[in-house]
Amino acid sequence: MQTNNTPQPVISLVCPCYNEEEVIALFLQEVEPILNDIGKSYEIIFVNDGSRDATMEVLLDAKQHNPCLRIINLSRNFGKEAALTAGLDYARGEVIIPMDVDLQDPPSLLKSFIKEWEKGYDVVLAKRVDRSSDSRAKILSAKYFYKIHKRLAHVDIPENVGDYRLITKKVLTALQQLPENQRFMKGIFAWVGFKTTVVEYKRDKRQAGSTSFNAWKLWNLALEGITSFSTVPLRVWLYLGTLISTFAFFYGSFIVIKTVIFGVDSPGYASIMTAILFLGGVQLIGIGVLGEYIGRMYMESKRRPTYIVEDEY
Repeated sequence: MQTNNTPQPVISLVCPCYNEEEVIALFLQEVEPILNDIGKSYEIIFVNDGSRDATMEVLLDAKQHNPCLRIINLSRNFGKEAALTAGLDYARGEVIIPMDVDLQDPPSLLKSFIKEWEKGYDVVLAKRVDRSSDSRAKILSAKYFYKIHKRLAHVDIPENVGDYRLITKKVLTALQQLPENQRFMKGIFAWVGFKTTVVEYKRDKRQAGSTSFNAWKLWNLALEGITSFSTVPLRVWLYLGTLISTFAFFYGSFIVIKTVIFGVDSPGYASIMTAILFLGGVQLIGIGVLGEYIGRMYMESKRRPTYIVEDEY
């Protein structure tokens, strides 16, 4: 074991935390023996993402028993992507492994990660082969998100692969060259590339506490993922507008010809209102998609930091 004054560790375990007081002790009880058994120097970086419970107190108490623990305390809740970015920025290891503390991702996989790294891989992905612990709604939403993202985006995100992975310092250096503040980490990890392999595992149930993610947050994360790596949603409205304009031209021509030949028909209120409501709805949706991208540009143009650290322990 080493403190922050000791030489650079080999393994950096990066663990974002938000209201995880109930599971931290269980997590350390599972992880520490495995890391010690691997036999390489390590550090465990906990990023307290503005927790409202006793997470910080539990972490400080745990650090008294293990000097390998480092605690990055953010000034408020910035979200998991920002907390993960903070942990990566503070990592000092030759290999970095992001990992949730809820123990759904099995710590036993750490040994497999290190073995694959020693074979020469820069990225080792953990792929879930069984999502029976997730709800049916979450399984279906994940399935269709990956399908839609694959069709729309220029970056192929591996299916059923989360943040739990190993990356080398070389990969981390590449990640830190990406300047965006609104970060979709799964896409960013995939974008940088490097020599990659996969290990498969079965996802377990959460050991304690409750997840902070809900349907609304997952929807926003999916929207973030698509708009971060694809402009297809904008291009769609060019094609849709062209199609509607073409239809309107031919329909208008038909009405003119019909009027010249057969005279003026009685005006149809229902058909006019239907056309107005339809076209108005299409325009509002198009403006909404455009607004989503303009909003991203506006937020990025401010160049605000992704996170702010209050203290480091």
